[in-house]
Amino acid sequence: MSEVRILVAGIGNIFLGDDAFGCEVLKRLNMRAWPENVRMFDFGIRGFDLSYALLDGYDLTILVDASPRGDAPGTVYVIEPDLREFEAVDSDAMIVQTHGMDPLKVLTMVKSMGGELNKLILVGCEPETFGPEEGLIGLSEVVEAGVPEAVKIIESLVAKQLAAPVEVKAQIGG
Repeated sequence: MSEVRILVAGIGNIFLGDDAFGCEVLKRLNMRAWPENVRMFDFGIRGFDLSYALLDGYDLTILVDASPRGDAPGTVYVIEPDLREFEAVDSDAMIVQTHGMDPLKVLTMVKSMGGELNKLILVGCEPETFGPEEGLIGLSEVVEAGVPEAVKIIESLVAKQLAAPVEVKAQIGG
């Protein structure tokens, strides 16, 4: 029986106000010890680094990001996207900036490189502000208030995945 492998990936830019939501959540999650098979990492705006990490074939990947969806600022939500959306690879969708982060482009790039996206969950928060043109360090009060909720959700998702039986893929000709 193989061990379940989990990646929790913080995404965001600490110089753009509420865009730092994923970074702040990961900072809190990294204050506790995790089993070796659970990797907690703040990727910030490093899309290539996240792409290559995803090539390691995690059983569960949790992306943590500020994502505008039109809800009230500070609303925390959990989305499990349909991974079939990343099957059709278009060359424009694969362009990943070295110092930028577009999660959809990262996932498309991973699929185009033969990576396997097993189970993916987004824990997001509706931002209030990304700050003025010159930038803004720090989360707004309403988004800061959503950080503990996101931490609890992620802890629950990780615990649930660790408790689930692991399916071992049969090897042909073994």
